Amino acid sequence: MKVCLVGSSGGHLTHLYLLKPFWENKSRFWVTFDKADAQSILKNEKMYPCYYPTNRNVKNLIKNTWLAFKILKKEKPDVIISSGAAVAVPFFYLGKLFGAKTIYIEVFDRIDTPTVTGKLVYPITDQFIVQWEEMKKIYPKAINLEGIF
Repeated sequence: MKVCLVGSSGGHLTHLYLLKPFWENKSRFWVTFDKADAQSILKNEKMYPCYYPTNRNVKNLIKNTWLAFKILKKEKPDVIISSGAAVAVPFFYLGKLFGAKTIYIEVFDRIDTPTVTGKLVYPITDQFIVQWEEMKKIYPKAINLEGIF
């Protein structure tokens, strides 16, 4: 199984890294911002830098969509996992076209309001995970795993 872990640097990247018991024995690659924290955390990992800022930035959305196409065509992951933010959107939509399964984890600090990224990927995500029961009112098909990080 090949895994694509995609997300913004900072907290989103940290959340994905904390899933290490799941991904550590799998073929994998990362897509995140080329920033100091990502370079440090992922120094021994295969990483593709993406364009940022991503939130409400149409130019970088277009650039990241093209980047997603190239990376997904080359890497052919079986599953794409993200906890946000906006860079996940093109990878999830194009990933579905390439036949990948998608797993989205809504961030812990959202108790009763959705993230923009969560709302955008929810309709096409194979497994949508929330960490608060209140979020099931917003995402009825989600699985509540409570505090996973």
